[in-house]
Amino acid sequence: MFRVPFIYLRRVADVQKWLGKFGSQMINFLGSSGEISILFWRSLVVSISTPLRWRATLDQAYKIGVASLPLVMMTSLFSGMVLALQSSYQLRLFSAQQFTADLVALSVARELGPVLTAMMVAGRVGASMAAELGTMKVTEQIDALRSLATDPVRYLVVPRFLACCTMLVFLTIYSDLIGMVGGYIVGVFKLGISPYQYFHRTVTALVFKDIYTGLIKSFIFGMMVSIVSCYYGFKARGGAEGVGHATTMAVVVSFILIIVFDTFFTAFFYLVF
Repeated sequence: MFRVPFIYLRRVADVQKWLGKFGSQMINFLGSSGEISILFWRSLVVSISTPLRWRATLDQAYKIGVASLPLVMMTSLFSGMVLALQSSYQLRLFSAQQFTADLVALSVARELGPVLTAMMVAGRVGASMAAELGTMKVTEQIDALRSLATDPVRYLVVPRFLACCTMLVFLTIYSDLIGMVGGYIVGVFKLGISPYQYFHRTVTALVFKDIYTGLIKSFIFGMMVSIVSCYYGFKARGGAEGVGHATTMAVVVSFILIIVFDTFFTAFFYLVF
């Protein structure tokens, strides 16, 4: 007779423990979201109200943009080829393989170009930003900047913020072109579509809205990747292990935000308008 109340109390304690963990996680999530928003706002205000460090910004633009060209090229080329192969397999059932060019062009310009490019930049450059700033944090170099009356946001974050936003747009344009070239290679040499027909259908399928919505996405992704990476770099604690954790969190959170915001903006651009 005494086992039932004991089991009941234990279950109540388990529920309370779970609710406590859930509440703690929500508090951490809201706190991190607020701090990331504050860092974004400070970066935006500083980039507008103070003179820019052009040399540092150009150095970061080279690291983010030019150094990422080979990786983006390989990813976009084979993604376009795979997309053309997979879509042609289904379109062949309806004798509509000529529409492969339309599907590849729209998919690359709207989704694959901005999303894949942002993920490649987040994995390559975002991890580098978090590791670099995390190392500066644990070795107290950022504290030394503050002691010299130097704003770490202006000195470290703003050049990365501006370079990432700008270069991700150009990388997306480059990725779109390379992805369409990959679809062209499969369409012409594998599916037997004439070069003129493939090019004509690609140009006809794309409208200005498809292009600028993808570029707006890439600009927003650039802001997210740079701010999230810098934030977790500033939050690094505990030596090498803390730097590794900050780098991992920067990449994971960037990937999640890219997918979430891509869904939101896709619904906004193509369902609302």
